[in-house]
Amino acid sequence: MDKKIKVLLSGGGTGGHIFPAIAIADEIKKRFPDAEFLFIGANGKMEMEKVPQAGYKIEGLNIAGFDRGNLLKNIGLPFKLISSLMKAKKIIKNFKPDFAVGTGGFASGPALFMAAKIGIPTFIQEQNSLPGKTNTANGKKAKAVFVAYPDMEKFFPHSKVFFLGNPIRENIVSGMQETSSAKEKLGLDKNQLIILSVGGSLGSRTLNNGWKDNLENLKEKGYQLIWQTGKLDYKELSSESRISNLESQIQLKEFIKDMETAYSAADVIVSRAGAIAISELSVAQKPVILVPFPFAAEDHQTKNAMNLVEKNAARMVKDSEMKEKFWTTLSEICENENARKEMSENLKYFAKPNAAKEIVDEIFKIIK
Repeated sequence: MDKKIKVLLSGGGTGGHIFPAIAIADEIKKRFPDAEFLFIGANGKMEMEKVPQAGYKIEGLNIAGFDRGNLLKNIGLPFKLISSLMKAKKIIKNFKPDFAVGTGGFASGPALFMAAKIGIPTFIQEQNSLPGKTNTANGKKAKAVFVAYPDMEKFFPHSKVFFLGNPIRENIVSGMQETSSAKEKLGLDKNQLIILSVGGSLGSRTLNNGWKDNLENLKEKGYQLIWQTGKLDYKELSSESRISNLESQIQLKEFIKDMETAYSAADVIVSRAGAIAISELSVAQKPVILVPFPFAAEDHQTKNAMNLVEKNAARMVKDSEMKEKFWTTLSEICENENARKEMSENLKYFAKPNAAKEIVDEIFKIIK
């Protein structure tokens, strides 16, 4: 392409929508260093902070989702929607993008709708096995829909669906290490079984309580635990004597920066079932117990998890079943090496380490 490329991207509300959009922008930038990018987000949402941190410009719309908890709050919604459509139209006409990519979230709706209406080629990237309403609506006009799960043709036009996976952090793809050297790097006993527990950046109280309930079991088995608590519970857990008495077995962390080493060191992983977490776990190819967050929109985390469970690539414990089933399910995996090997092997089906690259390949094939 001779002229400077201009790319509009929109996605937000959660990291699961924002980071794939940034990964796609990064991949385009690698190929076209002088390309121009503009993101459209929702004012007050995390994309307004995360996108500039990644080095991209963003404009905000005053848009919000339907509030099921407080119906009175929805009175102003039609006005917000109309003003967001008008503002999106103005931004797009001024920026004149060559194409637009939407990854879901409130702002993505008006942004992609207006881009398609003006005649700009649009593309959708859907992270979950149950698509959000924004992506389903915009998928009808899109040139292509990039998905992370098989059998998504029931939600999007058959000819437009590409099963290419979710774009994930480059360091996860390139930074995986041999298990025993990763254990050594983290100061763990390489002859002991290592469990990694991750509950998202804020942490998961369900997982944290699950471990608190099973400290005696952990002590008895001698397993080592890398426990990412998240912000919410770290202070309380780090001052609990039952945990500090097990410091030879437990590495307590508020947040894990070097995630690729933690994944590499683990023999078994316990995690929530967010779309990006699952994509990273599939690339890491370590046996996993998924504990879906039950309050995610339309319970999509349970649906994500079930896709893996059905292919024997993961086990699932529901939030409500933690007390009865967590330790027994974990023990079954920890004590059965063949089951672990089989799960790791089956995760390959979902592993799409080159998702960002392949998505960008398809976009440029289509717009040429």
